[in-house]
Amino acid sequence: MRYRGREINAAEISFIRQMIAAHPGMSWWKLSRKLCEIWQWKQANGALRDMVCRSLLLALDRAGEIALPPARRTVRNYLVERERPEPVAPDSRPVRGPLSALREAIEFRQVRRTPEEALFNSLIEQYHYLGYEQPVGEHLKYLVTIYGQAIACLAWSSAPRHLGCRDRFLGWSQPARKRNIHLIAYNTRFLVLPWIEVPHLASHILGRMASLVPRDWERLYAHPIYLLETFVDPGRFRGTCYRAANWLLLGHTTGRGHNDLMHQPNRPVKQVLVYPSPPAFSPVAERIEDETGDRNHRREHPGTGSSGGSHAPGAAGRRGVSQAERGDRNVGADGADVGRPEDDAAPVAGSAAEASGDREDTGGAGARRDRHPAEPAERR
Repeated sequence: MRYRGREINAAEISFIRQMIAAHPGMSWWKLSRKLCEIWQWKQANGALRDMVCRSLLLALDRAGEIALPPARRTVRNYLVERERPEPVAPDSRPVRGPLSALREAIEFRQVRRTPEEALFNSLIEQYHYLGYEQPVGEHLKYLVTIYGQAIACLAWSSAPRHLGCRDRFLGWSQPARKRNIHLIAYNTRFLVLPWIEVPHLASHILGRMASLVPRDWERLYAHPIYLLETFVDPGRFRGTCYRAANWLLLGHTTGRGHNDLMHQPNRPVKQVLVYPSPPAFSPVAERIEDETGDRNHRREHPGTGSSGGSHAPGAAGRRGVSQAERGDRNVGADGADVGRPEDDAAPVAGSAAEASGDREDTGGAGARRDRHPAEPAERR
């Protein structure tokens, strides 16, 4: 059998039986960790894959292949029991002015597993139209501040597994996608707080994220990130700030989600935008080609070569960027800017970046609540 990328043969199942017989009083937790150490079953950052291993042991037990010792205690599912984030009163003083005057005071902090994580979770829950959802797997949370005051939040997680337009863009076969999906980071939430009125702030934040996310991801998870991606709901947002930050529009989701059984759309169709990282796309393409063995990508996408074509993020002229940023109001979270559809040219006011955690075509939960596009306050 194959489990979470590892082939489990009859000899290994027999070894597990012998290990259980030799340690009848050992807990499931200790058994899984001991087995991971023997097999050297580890994550890229060196941590044991003991949770995955425990799931494997349970699957083998339920299939009758092994007999686990009785459970010593009932394991609680804290993801299911998790309460909504507690409201935290933020500093809501208005911040206004040109970006040029405030740029040097903007700070970015990765707040996962820090005391500021509670503030991040609360801000997303209160002010993002999708609310807060606990990420699963590899993920990062960023709090953006100015003179110590929170002005924006961004959440990143592991990428959806099945996304047709992205896989075609990269030239990925199914085996290539399985090998390389961990090299992509997915922007699930982007919120600019409602009392922040700084034109072009959202695209500036996304530009800074392009270097921070790969750096911090490799530091924490010990593997690189070569592509950033997000979804934008065009019925709510235009995605202006993403385009102004030189993200590429690849296509659209099918609107079916990962639990689709009827092969019919059951949720909004989203735009799919990506940002190759580092900015020059050619080394990214070469890396992915090396990983996948697929050399057709350059032929199918000639604009992504090392010649600095218009598809390379960062290659757009300032005139095009500033023109696109005129609608950079309210950042959306499906990975899009949250500009109000009826007032695209208005100056930037509060925003809820819509990088939605809807994980369409991938298996994510849908939006918890809905909002009419004309409503002034965005929640993500």
